[in-house]
Amino acid sequence: MSRSAHPAGPSHGHPLPGGDPFGPPEDLNRLNERIWPDGAGRAESGELVVAGLPAPELAREFGTPAFVLDTADLRRRAGTWADAFADGDVYYAGKAFLCTAVAAIVADEGLGVDVCSSGELAVALRAQVPAERIALHGNNKSHAELREAVAAGVGRIVLDSHVEIDRLAEIARAAGLRPRVLVRVTVGVEAHTHEFIATAHEDQKFGFSLSTGQAGEAVSRVLAAPELELVGLHSHIGSQIFDTAGFEVAAHRVIALLGQIRDAHGVELPEIDLGGGLGIAYVDGDDPQPPTEIAARLRLIVERECELAGLRVPRISVEPGRAVIGPSMITLYEVGTVKPIALDGGGVRTYVSVDGGMSDNIRTALYDAEYSAVLANRTSTAEPIRCRVVGKHCESGDIVVRDCWLPADVRPGDLLAVGATGAYCYAMASNYNKIPRPPVIAVTDGRPAVIVRRESPEQVFVNDVGFDAEVAAPTAPRR
Repeated sequence: MSRSAHPAGPSHGHPLPGGDPFGPPEDLNRLNERIWPDGAGRAESGELVVAGLPAPELAREFGTPAFVLDTADLRRRAGTWADAFADGDVYYAGKAFLCTAVAAIVADEGLGVDVCSSGELAVALRAQVPAERIALHGNNKSHAELREAVAAGVGRIVLDSHVEIDRLAEIARAAGLRPRVLVRVTVGVEAHTHEFIATAHEDQKFGFSLSTGQAGEAVSRVLAAPELELVGLHSHIGSQIFDTAGFEVAAHRVIALLGQIRDAHGVELPEIDLGGGLGIAYVDGDDPQPPTEIAARLRLIVERECELAGLRVPRISVEPGRAVIGPSMITLYEVGTVKPIALDGGGVRTYVSVDGGMSDNIRTALYDAEYSAVLANRTSTAEPIRCRVVGKHCESGDIVVRDCWLPADVRPGDLLAVGATGAYCYAMASNYNKIPRPPVIAVTDGRPAVIVRRESPEQVFVNDVGFDAEVAAPTAPRR
């Protein structure tokens, strides 16, 4: 998606859309099961309940804003992915959200973990994820990161440049080890949601271009390095993908390269990694496919392409992140102010300000991401009004939910819950305006546990060392 932004930040004065094709929901209190965790529901009192624990109770004990994880939902989703690809491999994409507890849960349910930094690798190892079930990504892996990965014995390292091939070969030679590697191929397919472009440009920082021959050159270079064991090819085509049409084109091109490698080098590589990017539901109307269906379609695509190319069917691996953790987590906020604004040309936009914002969810500001929000402390029979949920930061683009329907009696002190915030929310959180990051609370059968603590003001300033008095003193008196 091409975007242009004003230097001062995203525009905030857009008029309301010219009519909502769906209109307000029939029931503002309803929870769409595709968006919310399995354990989310309404108590008789009207309070939102997550895994047996009422949202107001969570807010009283842990404060707001807070991320709330339904651990049973996460386990079910991770297990479903593992079962769907039982004849392959599933690496949980840690960049979506990674902490020790989550890494341990997904590993316990049969997933590997895909990491792309020393920090993520350290978390996975701290969670005792078996090193052979860890894959390392990244377009600019440092010497230190590669040495750590080799020393730990990670199962796969995805190579992304000629420099990296030479760098890893040198490290492996010095360590006397032979890491297993994949070559990342840019296949000229870009897919997002229900759309894909089969001739997408390859002007990006990741991978080796297939159309220019770079990918073939990279394969030759790896095969010529005895320190490296080439086991397959990797491709990634996009994000928030709801169907497999883009994967079909990508698989066709990747398997064609497998055939070229066989013909040129007499080697049939045993693996292909088709990446991640599988979508989830954020709003009504989003309709993601279940993992079993995705697995069946990808398997059929690969088998058909291999039959046409006369190749053995390679082992398939995928890297869901958002599709595993996204729906398992919600964010709780407290409403601070409610401000109706009359717009030029008629109409009213109601701004509902909460006590978090772009420091805990920057996706709306960055990507115009959509979310669903509901009252969490009660239900309401008031008429629906079109709202914009905004944060407390000094930034006009500080928007949590750009457009949603809330009851007209929404008021300060209410709790709001935003669904499907497990992926790329805490992971991309910041201390903008010196606001501490929220906690992550895991709930299992009504029992809460803090798995990531709320930052304290002292932690926010821990690296702000300042000057000592002598250094800070002016060198000359002021006139």
